[in-house]
Amino acid sequence: MRRRLFLQVYLTMLAIVVLFGALAAIGWWLTDDDAPEADLRRGLGTLLAEALPPPGAPQGEIEAALARLGRDIDARITVVGADGRLLGSLGEALPAPEEPPARWRAGPGHGFALPLPDGRLVLYRATEDRPHAKAIGFLAALAGLALAVAIGAWPLARRLARRLERLQTRVEALGAGDLAARVEVEGRDEIAALARSFNRAAARIQALVDAQRDTLAAASHELRSPLARIRMAVELLAENGDPRLRARIERDVEDLDALIEEILLASRLSTREGPVHRERIDLQALSAEEAARAGAAFAGGPAAVDGEGRLLARLLRNLLENAARHAPGAPARVELAVRDGRALLRVLDRGPGVPEAERERIFDPFYRRPGGHAGDGGTSGTGSDEGVAGAGLGLSLVRQIARRHGGEARCLPREGGGACFEVSLPLRDA
Repeated sequence: MRRRLFLQVYLTMLAIVVLFGALAAIGWWLTDDDAPEADLRRGLGTLLAEALPPPGAPQGEIEAALARLGRDIDARITVVGADGRLLGSLGEALPAPEEPPARWRAGPGHGFALPLPDGRLVLYRATEDRPHAKAIGFLAALAGLALAVAIGAWPLARRLARRLERLQTRVEALGAGDLAARVEVEGRDEIAALARSFNRAAARIQALVDAQRDTLAAASHELRSPLARIRMAVELLAENGDPRLRARIERDVEDLDALIEEILLASRLSTREGPVHRERIDLQALSAEEAARAGAAFAGGPAAVDGEGRLLARLLRNLLENAARHAPGAPARVELAVRDGRALLRVLDRGPGVPEAERERIFDPFYRRPGGHAGDGGTSGTGSDEGVAGAGLGLSLVRQIARRHGGEARCLPREGGGACFEVSLPLRDA
């Protein structure tokens, strides 16, 4: 396959040269004028009129004069009288025409008949005008040109084909599972653009697979905690029917079920570029409803965005649950504002806040602050044993949902203490 690609490129270049030569040859034959130039005829007529003996001179004297001309002119010259009688010849005599034409063929090749003022007729033909001499010379030049192009095009075609071969090799390596496969970008042409596109796609695939692998690895670790609690509770429940133990088991099962749902949602979001069911969402109504459900205060004006209401509700619910977990007893506050064509949704709490160095890392799946333990993120965004956000997916989903709606989520400090989580979304009108 690779060899065929190289040969196709190489033979295409040669075919272009041959086609160009053939068209040039056709044009040359159609436009070439075989008639000698008028200046040449006049010059030769004057020269011969002066060099030849006068009419009536012996044939030997005429041939001697022609021989002297032959030292400087490589041609066959025949002089005939007005009556058609041969008067002398340089080289083999040329046949005289029945009527002196402007263009005259003397056997193979081209010549011309030149009448002199004294009535004699001079027949002239250059000896180098051999049959097909021009055609042979042109074909030889064309063959030389094709050879030169063949030699010059070889490295160009080979370099082009080799770059495509390297690209194909890396594509095959990526398909075989080498997610680190990349192509060296050479030049600024279309192949270089294709290589850059491949590298971007490969980096995106690697990032998605790595994120999926990390999420699954962390999830497998997090699932052990509720499973261990359930196993221990079941063993204790077998010994005594404590209602509190039964409630604890039910809560652990709910946590486990919610965690699985969050993992599946994160997996779906990582493979989707944007909301599938886009609709107009009244962000003011949605925020007020979720704030009331969580017992939080709400303030804000109207704002409408395009997206999935279910996902946006999940985004706000995760932020409110996160605030409640880290600021118990201090109701959170939800604010909605419009600025520069974007809706700014903020959830503020009076918890311990987030150190500046960790305000980005808390959006990573299952991130834990140093010293945290299973089920305890230790930051505003992970939390304790209770609740799904404590498993480290809550804030990660917030950012994923925001980005799928063309927005962004970030953590800011709150004046007076606490944390402010701000989500920026493009307005529907914008």
